[in-house]
Amino acid sequence: MTKLSVNINKIATLRNARGGNVPNLVKMAQDIERFGAQGITVHPRPDERHITYNDVRELKPILSTEFNIEGNPKEKKFVDLVLAVKPNQVTLVPDVQGQLTSDHGWDTILNKDYLTDTIALFKQAGIRTSIFVDANVRMIEGAKTTGTDRIELYTEEYARLYSTTKESAVAPFSAAAKRALDLGLGINAGHDLSLQNLAYFKQHVVGLLEVSIGHALISDALYFGMENTVQMYLRQLKD
Repeated sequence: MTKLSVNINKIATLRNARGGNVPNLVKMAQDIERFGAQGITVHPRPDERHITYNDVRELKPILSTEFNIEGNPKEKKFVDLVLAVKPNQVTLVPDVQGQLTSDHGWDTILNKDYLTDTIALFKQAGIRTSIFVDANVRMIEGAKTTGTDRIELYTEEYARLYSTTKESAVAPFSAAAKRALDLGLGINAGHDLSLQNLAYFKQHVVGLLEVSIGHALISDALYFGMENTVQMYLRQLKD
């Protein structure tokens, strides 16, 4: 079964809107695990507008499932944080400062040397590595040369086209996943996956190990409750 890692950035956004500690991010992360999620994802950004660097430090000792930290390793502060916290996985994302949300994957060919050196640094610390990439076979092949353990397929394009042309929308992701498997890379996916499009994606992308879902899941929880929502997403991922 594909693992569900819940991105809790939006919970931090709500807390930060009023200051204080409501909702309690640590308690929410523990509850999400208790409700069945197999991982927690955070994406601290340099301006700390949602997840703060202190949040990451507080979460590490209390989590019982996989901890995935996403971010741009070109920020030294991010690299230092990951090496200090030692999560189960670090996902390298080519964000720029002030970016609203992630909107593209790495050019793994152009950035090969940089990614290779950075991945080696994290792997020496015993941290599994993943690279955020578009569903492009050349970028998958480039990822293999960097020494990464996994790729994370950036799924916004699939989500955008799903309601009108789901067969053609998922096709590049199916091809990318098959190539990744041939190359011995693990496959993660994330961005705009939802209750509406998740099951179809899972059915057509072979070897999918993990999905990271935040915005849609947290939004659904406003209607359905967090425990029920986590269970609903898990059902979409059943084989």
